[in-house]
Formats: sequence, C-alpha cells, structure tokens
Amino acid sequence: MSNTAAKIIKPKLGVLELAKQLGNVSQACNVMGYSRDSFYRFKQLYETGGEEALQEISRKKPNTKNRVPDHIEEAVINIAIENPALGQQRASNELNQRGILVSPTGVRSIWIRNDLETLKKRLKALEAKVAQDGIILTEEQLQILEKAKVEKEAHGEIETQHPGYLGAQDTYYVGNLKGVGRIYQQTFIDTYSRVAFAQLYTDKTAITAAHSLNDTVLPFFEQQKIPLLRILTDRGTEYCGLVEHHAFQLYLAVEDIDHSKTKARHPQTNGICERFHRTMKDEFYSIAFRKKIYNSLEELQIDVNEWLRKYNEFRPHSGRYCYGKTPMQTFLDSKHIAIEKSCGTLLEKSDSLTNLTDLDKTAS
Repeated sequence: MSNTAAKIIKPKLGVLELAKQLGNVSQACNVMGYSRDSFYRFKQLYETGGEEALQEISRKKPNTKNRVPDHIEEAVINIAIENPALGQQRASNELNQRGILVSPTGVRSIWIRNDLETLKKRLKALEAKVAQDGIILTEEQLQILEKAKVEKEAHGEIETQHPGYLGAQDTYYVGNLKGVGRIYQQTFIDTYSRVAFAQLYTDKTAITAAHSLNDTVLPFFEQQKIPLLRILTDRGTEYCGLVEHHAFQLYLAVEDIDHSKTKARHPQTNGICERFHRTMKDEFYSIAFRKKIYNSLEELQIDVNEWLRKYNEFRPHSGRYCYGKTPMQTFLDSKHIAIEKSCGTLLEKSDSLTNLTDLDKTAS
C-alpha cells in the first residue's frame, strides 16, 4: 500500500476504532471530525471489503511522464535519511555532485510523495531505520538526533513511553486572594496519560514543590502500583539547587526519581504544563472568581479538586496517546505497559546479580 493510500485509510480506521473503544459513535465522530453518516458508510465498506475498500480511488490518472526514474527517487530518499538536516537545495547540490541530476523542486516533490518533506519526518525515518535495520550511525547523524531530542524537551515534545515514565511539574501564579495573599499552584502532569494534579500554596519554594509530590502525586502512583521514574521541570529556584541543601532535590533523591530540566532561557519551557495552565485559567479560574468569593485557600482547593476530577475522569483529551479518551481512562488502559516494563527491568537486575554471584563463586 502506498503512503498516499495509507494516509487516506488511517483516519477512517481511527474513527471506527475510537467508536469501539468509547462505545459512543457520536463522541468518536466529534473527536475525529466526521459525520455519523460518514461513520456508518466507512463501517459498511470495512465490513464488506476490509481496509482496501476505504481507499478513495481518484478518477484522475497520475501523469507518469513527470515521474523521475526509480534510481533517482531512491537516491533522493536515501540522502534524506543519511543526512536529515539537508534542505532541498543542499540535497539537490549534493546529488548533482554525485552525477544524479535532480532540481530542488524535484527533491521536494519526491520527499512529499514519501512523507519526508520536514526535518521532523526525516528524523523519524532515520530513527525507524536504526530500529529496524540496526544500522550504525555516523557522528553527524548522532549529533542531529541528540540536538533534536534537546529541542523536543525544550518545546514540551518529550519522550514518554508509558504512565509514570515522565511527569512534568511547574509553578503557576493564580493571583492575589483578598485576606490570603498571593496564590501559587504546583502543577504535575503525567506526560503519557495527561492525568493532572494541582496543589495551592501561598508561596513558591522547594518545600512546597516537594510537598505537592508527597501529598498527592506519589500516593496516587503507589495506589496504582506504578513507579514514577522521572520529572521534568524548568530551572526555577524551587526545583534546582544543591542536593544537600535543597528540599525538592533531596526528596527526588530519597524517592529515587530522576530529574530533567528544560532548556535555559527558552520561552516555551514546559509545553505540556503551559497548555494545561491556559486551559485551567479559561475553563476554571476565570469563571470561578466571577461566580464566588473565596475567603481561604482551603475553600479554593476544594473547587480546584472538583474541577480536576471532571478534567481527569470525564473530559475527553486530544493528547497524543489519549485518542479522545479521558486522561484517567488512558492511564488505566495503558498501566500494563508500565508494569511490564518494570517487571522486565527487575528481571534484568536479578539476572545481573545472579551472574555476579556465579562469578564470585567461580573466583573463590
């Protein structure tokens, strides 16, 4: 199946699968942007003819005269994966030096046809080739991939594999509450499932940052029997400092949680938290402060907890791994991945210890 055909079929299969998971055709159609009539047409086609029946067959035949020879197309694809950082002009120049004549626009047409027109897509193609073919990367390729990883973390596009793999934590200034003072929110989000926690304080310190983890976040993961492996924060003083004198750093060390920090002086420091704060401001704080006068922090926290319950358990999320499900449903449906990974790690450690014991016995 060609890339074009796959692009056409994928969203149609997606709406069918989502409706099955949610048990609600209307909700699935709203999430995926299809009408109910389209859904039932896709369903009938799929049941009678499988995936191929979902492909739209264009009446216009492709103009094969404009297509480049196969060996040129293959060379253009190969250079995109060999050096993803090259743009269409530089790729054209490089190929011309090798005796393969193709224009910059020709390079771009081939890249578009093979889903390689952006640096991000070319990097993904390189990563896939490494994983599937086990090729050895050059120094230049390693540098490009490492740089891309740093940029992803700076924009909130971080690597996450399962619930508990990485949590994002950030401080949000809520406002000034009369009779209470300045209000700060410690936010924690599981980057895989997007389950969110929010705890209110009257200051932002390392102690409050650690307390929010100890009071709500860690008990939740312990209840789910899933370890929290790593936390991503910005470089604020409440998160960074000398381990021996910093409450947050000490707490992470005691709980054996790794700490990653976002890129310095970047405007999009922690993208997932930034987007959540914007949502919470629009959907909760802007409305709550107009409807009610709060006289204490505890009173506001009660309403925050109620909004979070609805956000986590009833509000469909468009996150990468949610597919229109709620954050809590995503967490529960995928927690087996974390458990399997954890068991695999423990098994590897056990094998290593067994090997060391055998070596000690042999030596003695």
